[in-house]
Amino acid sequence: MESTDTIFTKIINRELPAHIAYEDADTIAFLDIHPVAMGHLLLVAREPIAWMQDVPDELIAKMFIKAKALMKAMIEGLKCDYVQLTVVGKDVPRFHIHLIPRHLNDRVDIVSAKVYNDGEAEVYLEQIKDGIKKASV
Repeated sequence: MESTDTIFTKIINRELPAHIAYEDADTIAFLDIHPVAMGHLLLVAREPIAWMQDVPDELIAKMFIKAKALMKAMIEGLKCDYVQLTVVGKDVPRFHIHLIPRHLNDRVDIVSAKVYNDGEAEVYLEQIKDGIKKASV
C-alpha cells in the first residue's frame, strides 16, 4: 500500500520545515514534533510505503542498520543510556522508526501497559501461532 500524501512526504520534499538530523538516498531522520523524550528522532523511508510488512527486505535491512548507527550517535551526542526503538505507523501512514533517547532512571511512558485476564494470553498466543503457520514464517 502506497502512502504518498503525508506530512512526511511534505518534509522529504521540503514543503514543510523539519529539524533534519540525517538523510541519504533511502532514508531521512528528523526530530519528532511531539517527542516522547527530547531528541526523539523519526527515521523515515523515502519510498512511500505505509506498512512495515510491505517494505522490501533490502530497504528494511538498510533502515534497521541505519537505526543502529543513529542509536550510537544519539548515545554519544545526547549522553543518554540507550535508545528505544518503536514502529507504530498509525498516526502517519508511512513506514518509520521512532528512536527515543532514554536514561535508565527516566519515567518516560511510551505506551500504556495492559494485563492479560486469565486465559487471554493463551488465546492471543494461538492466534499468533496460526498467523505464523499461514504466513510460513
